[in-house]
Parts: sequence; C-alpha cells; structure tokens
Amino acid sequence: MGVLHGLLRSGFHAGQHQRHAVHAVQTPGRTLKRLLLAAAASLLWAGAALAQSQSPAATAQEVASALPQGQLIGQGRLTVWGFQVYDARLWAATGFGAGGYASQPMALELAYLRAFDAVEVAKRSLQEMRRSAAISEAQAAQWTTELLRVIPDVRKGDRITGVHRPGVGAAFWVNGRASGEIRDAEFARLFFGIWLSPNTSEPQLRQALLAGAGE
Repeated sequence: MGVLHGLLRSGFHAGQHQRHAVHAVQTPGRTLKRLLLAAAASLLWAGAALAQSQSPAATAQEVASALPQGQLIGQGRLTVWGFQVYDARLWAATGFGAGGYASQPMALELAYLRAFDAVEVAKRSLQEMRRSAAISEAQAAQWTTELLRVIPDVRKGDRITGVHRPGVGAAFWVNGRASGEIRDAEFARLFFGIWLSPNTSEPQLRQALLAGAGE
C-alpha cells in the first residue's frame, strides 16, 4: 500500500510522431469527421468512467465484520503518469469527520490494478508517512518489518484492506483473509494519513475518499 510514484516509470515509443504525420495529409472534410468522431468517443468514455465511479459498492466481508455500522464514505482511483495503480474505498460509521479521522474507526480498501513488490510498497509507505511526522531510522526499520509481515507482494487484482482501531493500531486483510495486525496507535495514525491527512501527496484522491465525511 502507499502512494506509489516511485514505483512507476513511463516510456516513450519511437515512431509515434511518424504515424501522426501520416494523418496530417488528409482532406479538410475527412479531418473534421475524424475530430468529431474522436470527440464523441471521448464523451462516451468519460460518461462510462463517471458511471463506474458512482455505482453502488458492495461491502467486503471483512469490512462488514470489523465495522458493522460502516458505510461507504468515498472512493477514487489513483492514477500516476497515466498508469492506473489502484481503486480505493473508505468505509466508516455515520458521523465520520475528516478532521478527526485519526481518532475514529474506519476501513480503507485498495483494489490493485498493477503488481508491486512488498519491499518497495513498504519503503514508499514510510516515505509518505514522513510527510506528516518525523520518524527516526530505528522506528522506520521497525515499521518496515511490521509492514512486510502483514502485506505481501501485490499482484494485479489483489485486494488489501486496512482497518483502523483507534488507540490500538491497524488490522489487515489480503483478499478477504486476515494477514495480521500492527498494534501501534501512532503507526496507524500516520499510515492512514497517507491517504487522509491534509499533508497527503494525493489531495484529489483524499477529497474523493472523504466526499461523504463531515468536518
């Protein structure tokens, strides 16, 4: 888990400009027709994406068990440099407030759209947690070990759920199966702050996740 800018690399494909140059030699009427068709296709795609993001979400079994009164607060997709990373959903009880997220129970579910190495995920998570607080090297090493204990290598299609237990720590599930718990309240505060803190590196995703939250 974590905001994974450091794990993604974009590439340039040679020959793209040559192909585009071929399309430039066209009659005005044919060019206009292509532009209109492209615009229509873009609108259809955007409408489908919007409908998908607003469709009702089924509650995962682990979320229903850990948060019996939980409701979907918000959801969004993390896309970095054009790469789709994961779909995120935030669940909490009625009355959940964005400002006091660190003191409230909640569940964050990530459905991965790409594969990632567990070591890199843990490393990036610690980097993001440091946006909200200073973390010593010794503490970072301990939390990295804990993360590697509960979060494996991620494959496309895997689903990881973290449940915040205020004053206790965080419990984790991988594809619906319990993978372990990190009993450290400060770790939990900073970990969920990767997505929910005002210091997050992904403010648009934060806004989407907190769409149904109070102040």
